[in-house]
Amino acid sequence: MPSPSRVVLLALLLGGSAAVAQQEVSASVPGARRIELTPEGTGNVSEVTVSPGLSTMLLFDSELQREAVELEGRQRFSLIDVGQATLRLVPSANATPGERFKLVVRFRDGSAPSSAVFLLKVHPAKAEATIEVYREQRTMESYQQEIRDARAEVLRCQEELARMRAEHKAPGGMPGLLVNGGLDPHGVSGQALTKTVAKTAANELAVPFVNSYRSSKLATVDVWVDVKTGTLPWTAEGATLKGRSGEALKILQVWQSEPVLPGTRGRVIVEAEAPAAAVQGPFSLKLWEADGPRSITLGNVTFP
Repeated sequence: MPSPSRVVLLALLLGGSAAVAQQEVSASVPGARRIELTPEGTGNVSEVTVSPGLSTMLLFDSELQREAVELEGRQRFSLIDVGQATLRLVPSANATPGERFKLVVRFRDGSAPSSAVFLLKVHPAKAEATIEVYREQRTMESYQQEIRDARAEVLRCQEELARMRAEHKAPGGMPGLLVNGGLDPHGVSGQALTKTVAKTAANELAVPFVNSYRSSKLATVDVWVDVKTGTLPWTAEGATLKGRSGEALKILQVWQSEPVLPGTRGRVIVEAEAPAAAVQGPFSLKLWEADGPRSITLGNVTFP
């Protein structure tokens, strides 16, 4: 067994080479057991075997808060020696085999995990001489960034929920368009695009009819899709509607009542947010299916 001074020196060296040591699987001290702490595993408890009259040394790769070490049943230990990155324990003869004592250590650098919990189990003779404890550290800054990202996502969801609630409070059909400002005295304009759009579709799909519509704030493309017999059903999962320079209109919904079955024709309606100034075409509309590679691309899409 290494001398106490050699063990302390080793512990100090470990603090400077933690990044390398954490990549290893085995402990650096022969016969020692390695315990690895993860940032998410702060509730985990590691069991350590101790014995009356025998020394157990815990070597840490981080500096300890020496004054913050908590040990249940301190009176059952004849030696509790807390160093900068080491903790040496010797149970007294009064420690009864089978007894368990909770040990909590805290680290000084503020990174996560900020503490470690051990359960010291008393055995008559089989004390673990050396335990190496390594931390998979995560800085508080990374947690703060995660919290900021989560708050931003919550805010986005709240805004989306507020929009949906506002839409549900409004009436449907034409009155709903009026209440939401999507319709003005000029009404809704429409045009047939079947002969003017450039169509590119998977071999199994065909687009026989395309129409477009525009109100004061909305642009809609009405696409009819044929699926060839002997193929799989087709369901539109998403859509993009982009102008020549690459700018994209915000897609509000892609509506399809049901999958288009082989040998039948179905309808897909794409609605986008488009004030009058934003609908200077032409646009390219792309539709893709939910679980497969088949897509439809329509070029030269314009709005009245």
